[in-house]
Amino acid sequence: MNFDPGYSRIPESAHFSGGAPLSFINTGQIRSQVQQNVKFIVAPSRPEQEKLSRWSSSTAKRAFDVACVACTLPISLPLFLGIGFAVLITSRGPVLFRQKRMGRYGREFTIFKFRTMPVHDRASDRPAVTTHGNQEFTRVGPFLRRYKLDELPNLLNVLQGDMSLVGPRPKLPQHQPRRLHSRPGITGRATVVFAKEEEALTRIPVEDLDAFYHSVILPLKQKLDEDYMANATFASDLNLIVVSVLRNWSDRDLLRLLSSSLHAGWKNHAASSRMAEGTSAPSVLAAQRIAMTAQRQKD
Repeated sequence: MNFDPGYSRIPESAHFSGGAPLSFINTGQIRSQVQQNVKFIVAPSRPEQEKLSRWSSSTAKRAFDVACVACTLPISLPLFLGIGFAVLITSRGPVLFRQKRMGRYGREFTIFKFRTMPVHDRASDRPAVTTHGNQEFTRVGPFLRRYKLDELPNLLNVLQGDMSLVGPRPKLPQHQPRRLHSRPGITGRATVVFAKEEEALTRIPVEDLDAFYHSVILPLKQKLDEDYMANATFASDLNLIVVSVLRNWSDRDLLRLLSSSLHAGWKNHAASSRMAEGTSAPSVLAAQRIAMTAQRQKD
């Protein structure tokens, strides 16, 4: 069996389930319009170094990570071999996907995942933001992504000291707003809340996904992770691990978060908005629809 973790040349990025657009408005310079309309959602400016709880910056947390990975080897190792074999026999290319991500203190490291997409000769063949509609997957790729099994090799990153079990998800250099002072994690507060983001954001127009991701989703994830890491404890980390392993998550928290953020933002933004009626960027209209969906669920 060839487990050569060579680069698969697949530019992994945020992925959403594509749905029918909510608007047929054609806009130029879509990114600038989106940022103008949803700038109220962006997390407020924070100190250069995020606040960390005593547990988040302790050596005990690192010891806990290593101990947990070691204790799960009897289960994780057979899974690793089985999934690796499935990837190997169902598609051409390396078993592992490798990509540079941003780690603690601004240091780059190589993250390991099971490959879920076919190998292409040119990275430019892939869209910047992948969806189920504009992207092809390996035969086992959708299953691995649905159950987060493609992230199982992240345990290797934990043993190497590049990652922790709980922390902000490691991001691409262009998606990391500022330097981390904690190890990125396999799971975390934002990871759990956004676990079903593909289903919750299916109505965002495909052509607007990248702008919406940068203007809305990234700031929300950053705020969730920073607030959590500032107050994290052993008990809260353990709870997030159990929730992640049992997949005990829903989209209610995500919809509620988007709903409250958008409601507060539009309430303050309405009086000062200079955009003509009917010219809002498609992603903003889609975000409003998500907020309405969340409100109906709560009612």
